[in-house]
Amino acid sequence: MVDMVKIELGKECDIDIWMYLVNKVKENFPGLETEEALYEHRNTVLDFMRKKSAICAKNEDKLVGILLFSKDKNLLCFLAVDPEYRRQHIAEKMVSYMLTFMNSHKEIAVTTYRDGVPEGVAARAFYKRLGFVEGKLTEEFGSLVQEFILKI
Repeated sequence: MVDMVKIELGKECDIDIWMYLVNKVKENFPGLETEEALYEHRNTVLDFMRKKSAICAKNEDKLVGILLFSKDKNLLCFLAVDPEYRRQHIAEKMVSYMLTFMNSHKEIAVTTYRDGVPEGVAARAFYKRLGFVEGKLTEEFGSLVQEFILKI
């Protein structure tokens, strides 16, 4: 299945299938609990797409992975893979593609749930496997999170 997956920049025409995947995984992300929050997220995604800071993984016409990043802040902002396509290195391929757009002289940051939060177990293990190290504890969207840093 993974051989047929293409990693590319997301385009505005992808927004409906992008949001379909967001709706499928929203329970794993703080700040996406309401219809209003999802509408705001949709507008945020469109903004990222216009800035060429949205990456998607496609299997034919199906979106199976999504990633938002900030080139200015060297920040991985959002990463999700369709549950049916997990454990196929799709997230790793999207992160590798993202790195080609980042400032290679600055560390890259991402936040995820703190240690002990069930929703964060897989994400924390994934980031550690890629070489990210635990950083400061903080809060986002009313949830306690931890920053992870990829040293360059």
